[in-house]
Amino acid sequence: MIMKECVLVDGMRSANVRANAKKGWFRNVRIDEVLTAVYDELFARNPQVKPEDVEAVFCGCANQTGQTFDVGRLAWLAGGYPESVPANTICQQCPSGMSAIEHAARAIMAGEGDIYIAAGVEDMLHVPMGAGADFPPRVAARYGSINDVLMGPTAEKVAELWKLKPEEMQQVAYWSNKKAAAARDAGKFDNEIVPIEGEDDDGNKFMVKTDQWIRDDITMESMAAMKSPFKENGVITAALSSPLTAGACAVILMSREKADELGCDYTLKYAAGAMAGNDPTIMGVGPIPAIIKVLARAGIKIDDVGVFELNEAFASQALVCLRELGVEENAPFAKTNIWGGALALGHPLGESGCRLVVTLNNIMKTDKSDAKYGVAALCGGFGNGNATLWERVK
Repeated sequence: MIMKECVLVDGMRSANVRANAKKGWFRNVRIDEVLTAVYDELFARNPQVKPEDVEAVFCGCANQTGQTFDVGRLAWLAGGYPESVPANTICQQCPSGMSAIEHAARAIMAGEGDIYIAAGVEDMLHVPMGAGADFPPRVAARYGSINDVLMGPTAEKVAELWKLKPEEMQQVAYWSNKKAAAARDAGKFDNEIVPIEGEDDDGNKFMVKTDQWIRDDITMESMAAMKSPFKENGVITAALSSPLTAGACAVILMSREKADELGCDYTLKYAAGAMAGNDPTIMGVGPIPAIIKVLARAGIKIDDVGVFELNEAFASQALVCLRELGVEENAPFAKTNIWGGALALGHPLGESGCRLVVTLNNIMKTDKSDAKYGVAALCGGFGNGNATLWERVK
């Protein structure tokens, strides 16, 4: 059997907003409503793609309880979409949205279907990180304590092991916010963000069109004065951590022959994907083995990649990954997160892996239209890394 090609027809997302009960712009909006608003706009923008022709929906979510209980299926049904289209809610912690894309892409390449929706969603206000979790005691015994595999302590350990200086990490956060603000102001995100009604700090209704977490007033001096909440005399502060966020994202993936038949436009095809496991006490370096693996599968080198979208769970892990891979040495980065990263845009866990691919696609259509290859990658809780490689096709 000849393997089919999988192309990325379109992708959209909500704005990433604060997961805050008083100031979060979606604090009174259910996250399934946010996700189906993204679906609605995707189908409206691509009228030749009919919901009933979708083979299946894969939806990534890290914390599947409360409002996000089987959110892949329930959001689809709540949105009024065809019951005949099945859905699979997927968890790989932070890479969940990317895992959804990989599952859909591989199904297309294997000839199981021609049209898929892959999505990612998370609401860290209404479904707090780790909600309902019951950690195996044997995990605590293996790694010293459960605290040693929680996100903040792992970021501190990465900073300590790689002997990172606070000012180096602060520079990553500074430029992440500055680049995100510049991209926002230049309208770079307009093609990917679906306006959705929310509420401002005073409860006034408005259409949310921009990411809420971008810090326009960030300074090196203000960051230097901050303290770590994770460790006494630690170096990982709130400014160097991706903030608690809510958001949703979705893409239309299609076999190339079906996309051509329907007259769909596309720029990128799925070239390869790779999941990788690593020591959960330094979970943030998971993109290193994942990227090495995905490039080896495709037979290309790190220098062949023109654009990287690397999730900034923490400044420490992002900087270590880029240095160890030989991509970048210090911020401001030349070809990584050129429209800013999660330190500025927020990190709605299961959504981010999908959001990285959507932003990568838009960057390769515009600012990096000469790049042949792009990589999207992120780390994940408990030692899950994931990376996807995308190749320009026209």
